Order: sequence, then structure tokens, then C-alpha cells
Amino acid sequence: MNVRFRGITTRSGVLVEGSKGWGEFCPFVEYDDEECVPWLRSALEAADEGWPAPVRDRVPVNCTVPVVAPERAHGIVTRSGCRTAKVKVGESTVAEDCARLEAVRDALGPQGHIRVDANMLWDVDTAVTAIKAMDRAAGGLQYVEQPCRTLDELARVRRRTSVPIAADESIRKAEDPVKVAVAGAADIAVIKVAPLGGVRRALEVAEACGLPCVVSSALETSVGMAAGVALAAALPELDHACGLATLSLFQGDVTSTPLTPVDGYLTVPTTAPVPDRIAEFETGDQAWAERFERVRASL
Repeated sequence: MNVRFRGITTRSGVLVEGSKGWGEFCPFVEYDDEECVPWLRSALEAADEGWPAPVRDRVPVNCTVPVVAPERAHGIVTRSGCRTAKVKVGESTVAEDCARLEAVRDALGPQGHIRVDANMLWDVDTAVTAIKAMDRAAGGLQYVEQPCRTLDELARVRRRTSVPIAADESIRKAEDPVKVAVAGAADIAVIKVAPLGGVRRALEVAEACGLPCVVSSALETSVGMAAGVALAAALPELDHACGLATLSLFQGDVTSTPLTPVDGYLTVPTTAPVPDRIAEFETGDQAWAERFERVRASL
């Protein structure tokens, strides 16, 4: 990876070929085998079943700004061509986060949208204080993603701030994502294909949430990212830019036809791109092969 993101500097997984094309199995290394099951279902859906028909041929996306200096944040946004930026916060001081947000606003201009993601790092009081400061620094936030850990905490923050709240981990880490009641705790649902078990399952979760949805990546290559684009393309309504432009976080990709946005949009593919550059990245990691076989045996 170009910079530490989500606490990691490298990303690994397994690519799977089936009758319909390619899928990607890339649960994070700290996940146990049970948590990995939906990730494998998603990979096998892409490889063996394909995806539902799209209702749009392109998807708007946001650029992603890691925890970097303001100057670098400005450059990331400027080069992206996107009109929406998602900024990681909470891993540095509020003052540092605000300086990064000011740089992002300068790069986007007054008409662009800024959203922040705290990845459950705050308690309620900290969240309320930080959100108010960041909303001022950003010249207005579109929403704050998962500022706290629990749905109850999200609901309490939501009652104390005017900035919309988005739920991510509260949905995908729920015992039953289809049944989790997020409507009172959030204004927006962040949906990720792989942790939910595939495009079809994610569509069910999106419908059950009853909220506007933002489709986001789980730091996949273009092979896995294609499933996220397929979900965004199949949603009945898509009111917000999606977090599917994360290839910029990597130093390379497994395909010569990467899913790279143009003017803030991704073209919707019919299948995942062929990983014709896999030899450049293949590790032969036996631990991953064993993990794949263990999870597959549990299906």
C-alpha cells in the first residue's frame, strides 16, 4: 500500500476462477474462519453465478484521504477528479484532522462533498465535540461514518449533532445484518459486498435498512472491487457517491484493466476484470491456501 491504512501496509487474499469469471477472497488477517464465510460466498458468487443486472452504467465515487499531512491530502483530492472526498479521522488529534479537512475543502472547492470516517474510535462525548469542530473545518460535512461502536451510541450522537450519521460496522458486523435496526441510529447505511456475502445478499441488507445507501470497498483489488460496483449499479436508488475508488491506496493491481475512475465515475463492468498481472503479485502463501480450504469446507 502507498500509506498505512486501517493499520496495515500490505493487502493479501486469494483469487478464484469459476464458470462466470473471477472472484476475490480477502478477509482481513485478524478475522476468524466464521467471519470469513461471507467473504468466500461473495467470491464464489462472482466466480460461479455472476451478478444481478445493473440499472445504471456508471457509478459516482469518492476519493479516499488517509491520515496524511494536509499538503498530501490536498494533492490526493486534486489528482482524483472526484467531487466527493472521504477523509479518515480519529487516528490523529482533532486539530490535525481539522487541518487535513481544511486542505480537502480547499482542493474540492465550495461545491464538493466531504465525509469523514472515524472507524468506531470515539465515545459519545468525544464524537460530539470532534464532529462539531470538523464540520466547521470542512465547511460542512456530508456525514460522519461510524463515529462510535454501538447502535445506542450512534443514536445518542445523532441526537446531539446536526451532521448526518452513517452506519458501517454496525451493519456488517451484526449477527444478522438483514434484521439490524439502524433507522433510529443512522441516516445512511454503508454497504460492503464481501463482508455481507455477495451482491444479492447485500441488496437484501440494503432494502432491509430502509436508508439511503453508500457502497464501499473492503480494500480489494479490481477483481473484488468489481462486485462492489455491481452492487452500486443494481441498487434501485443511488443518491450518494460510493467508496469504490480505493485502488489509489495501492502501489499496483492484479489486472491491466483496473477499475479506475474517470471524472469521478466508474464504468460498470459485466464481470470482474481478468487478473492478467497476477504473476507480479503472487506469493504462494500456504497459510492463505489453508485458510481458503478451511472456510470452503465449512460452507
